[in-house]
Amino acid sequence: MTAACAGPGGADTRSTADTPTAPHTKHYTGELADGAQWIADVPDAPRYSGSSRWALNTAVKDQFDTLGAARKKIGEIGGPQRTLAWGESMGGLVNSLVAQHGRGRIDGALSACGIVAGGVGFNDYQVDGDYAVDQLLAPGRRIKLTGFSSDKEAAASGNALARAVQRARTTPQGRARTALAAALRNQPTWFSGKRPPEAGDYAAREKQQAEGLIKVSLPFTLGARHQVEKAEGGRISANAGVDYARLLRHSKDLPQVRALYKKAGLDLAGDLTQLTRNARIKADPDAVRHMERTAVPSGRLPVPHLTLHTTDDPLNPAPQESEYARTVRSAGDGSMLRQTYVHGTGHCTFRPANWLAALKALEHRVDTGSWGAATAPRKLNDAAKGTGEGGFLPFVRYTAPELVGARGRTGAHRP
Repeated sequence: MTAACAGPGGADTRSTADTPTAPHTKHYTGELADGAQWIADVPDAPRYSGSSRWALNTAVKDQFDTLGAARKKIGEIGGPQRTLAWGESMGGLVNSLVAQHGRGRIDGALSACGIVAGGVGFNDYQVDGDYAVDQLLAPGRRIKLTGFSSDKEAAASGNALARAVQRARTTPQGRARTALAAALRNQPTWFSGKRPPEAGDYAAREKQQAEGLIKVSLPFTLGARHQVEKAEGGRISANAGVDYARLLRHSKDLPQVRALYKKAGLDLAGDLTQLTRNARIKADPDAVRHMERTAVPSGRLPVPHLTLHTTDDPLNPAPQESEYARTVRSAGDGSMLRQTYVHGTGHCTFRPANWLAALKALEHRVDTGSWGAATAPRKLNDAAKGTGEGGFLPFVRYTAPELVGARGRTGAHRP
């Protein structure tokens, strides 16, 4: 049996009165190609997750309650023999918490394109990049970055930041400062096209970062920020006291930023000093503590956990994985975690064959007690080919860069 953890929807500008307080559900049943039966109850309210689409307050309990109900139903026909949890995007974070509390409840977990570094860091590094755009590309505008009163207000800020990046495309100075904001936001350097830019082609890489910021990252994440703040009861993001020169030193894109600043005749140290001096965004301590309890993995893994990520994800960048791996190792459970990557762009753009190959690798670990070579790219690509599901993104050997903006805060989720 597999249990799915869903991700959130995009920004929604409907009024609160238009949002259902309880969804009606539709019941589905069917049969897989191998004869296995499946059942699903699906809310018919689009993107429903209660009063906020950031569903972490109840998501883990909801998953285990659903598993209990499913086991009761399936038990009538003698199963299941094993239970695997999977989730993507926000659901990937939920799934990491399900794995954390999975002893005796699930046998393994597969998380894809997940916010596995946790909700606090996720919001902090996004605000670092947003703040750099506001300060350096929209001087005098004072675009609102936190403390939104509605989805509409949050979406307006996201669009304003995207327009600022678009305007900056016209000058070398604007492009250099866009590269700085992108580095602080962990923005990947490949967004569109069949191949990524060459490592030393800084102009092409920055162009790809700008495209991702304009088309996806800024509009979506700003638009969703009100939902997060509403769920947590206050502002989560903060940058007061952050040293932006120190932060940038942790970025893999530091050479690119330096090169573009030099070409534009700009003073990088001066811009970083300005960012540090004007950083005054403060979070609500109670809201942060709540998110640390409900949306930050502790790293403890009583069951095997496999993650899957595109190398160039514009919404939940791959450095999320490096931070999660560090957390798991610190908790002493590194042997329970394996992380896999496919060479590609986009958020959760895996093909069915990618999913099935990853699931097969997790099943191998559950069945044998050892990962062995099951997560090696060659094995995964062979497994993907063997599914008969057509094309897929190639699995590759990849080490995710350090997550820029991780403040070192950890939490212990208690469902």
